[in-house]
Amino acid sequence: MSFGAAVGLTTVCMILLLGQTRVFFAMSRDGLLPRFFSKTHPRFGTPYRPTILLGVIIAIVAGFTSINELATLVNIGTLFAFVVVALGVIVLRRTRPELHRAFRTPWVPLLPIVSVAASVWLMLNLPAETWLRFGIWMVIGVIIYFVYGRRNSRMAKGR
Repeated sequence: MSFGAAVGLTTVCMILLLGQTRVFFAMSRDGLLPRFFSKTHPRFGTPYRPTILLGVIIAIVAGFTSINELATLVNIGTLFAFVVVALGVIVLRRTRPELHRAFRTPWVPLLPIVSVAASVWLMLNLPAETWLRFGIWMVIGVIIYFVYGRRNSRMAKGR
């Protein structure tokens, strides 16, 4: 079981790294991060700069962090993303019903509310240290947004 858990966690971390590099790429194109991260590899067309940066950062963190701590950090981040997406479904369905959607969520608002409740319940069962680390990470993100992203975003420049 330990082997399966290690393989599963490794797979999840690799997929999250892949997704995070794309998030960095999109945020960079929108001006929320430096343009340096929005360059794609000339041959492969992938966002190689954020991949390299995040790979190095994650390797360093993984080298000094236990697998249990990494698992709880990955869990709280993923669960928080689920909460934000579920709330976004409710808000956008109400405020922007005319938007084209590639797919529709059934049973709105019941299903998103159940999703939020389940995710928050799982988050509440994580250790206090995980919440502290998550809070620090969120503060860092808010600082980056207000120091860099708010001034340099495409929305800010469009005004």
